[in-house]
Amino acid sequence: MVRRKVVFKAPRFDLEQVVETLPNGSDLHRTIVRHPGAVVILPILDDGRVCMIETYRVAIDRWHLELPAGTMDKGVSPGELAAMELQEETGFLADRFVLLHTFAMSPGILDEKMHLFLATGLKEGPTAQEEGEQMKNVLLSWPQIDRLLRDRQIADAKTLVGLLWYLRYQEHA
Repeated sequence: MVRRKVVFKAPRFDLEQVVETLPNGSDLHRTIVRHPGAVVILPILDDGRVCMIETYRVAIDRWHLELPAGTMDKGVSPGELAAMELQEETGFLADRFVLLHTFAMSPGILDEKMHLFLATGLKEGPTAQEEGEQMKNVLLSWPQIDRLLRDRQIADAKTLVGLLWYLRYQEHA
C-alpha cells in the first residue's frame, strides 16, 4: 500500500511525501519531486553545426552551455513545446522535429521525463525569450562539441544525454 501527501507546491513542481508499506509491514518514507516534464532540443543547421545556448543558471551561480529546453507547463504536446522553445530561446524555426528519446532525469527522487527532439531544416528568426532569461546562441561544429565534452566543459545532464546519444546513434535519428 502507498500513501501520498503533497507537502509543498511551487510554480513548476510539487514535493510529495510517499509512504510505502513493505511486504514485511514496515513503512518506507520518501519525498518525491513531482515535475510536469520537459523537452530538450538538438537543433542542427544545414551545415552540420549545432545551435546551443549559453545561459546563466542562478541555482549553480554560473554560465552554462546547454541545448535549448523548456518545461511542460504550457498545456501543449512535447512536440509543440519543442517548436515553441526552440523559437523562443534561439530564434530558429525548424521544418522537422523528430523525437529521439524520452529519459528520466533522476528517478530516485524526481519523476521528470525529458523528451529529446532533433530539429532540422532551421531558419533564423527573432527570439522571444521570457523575462529573466539570460542567454545567447552559440553555434558549434561537432569537433568543437567533442572537445568540449572531452574537456568536461559541458556539465548540464540533459545536454550531455542529447549530444552523446546523437553522437552514438545518429543513424537512428
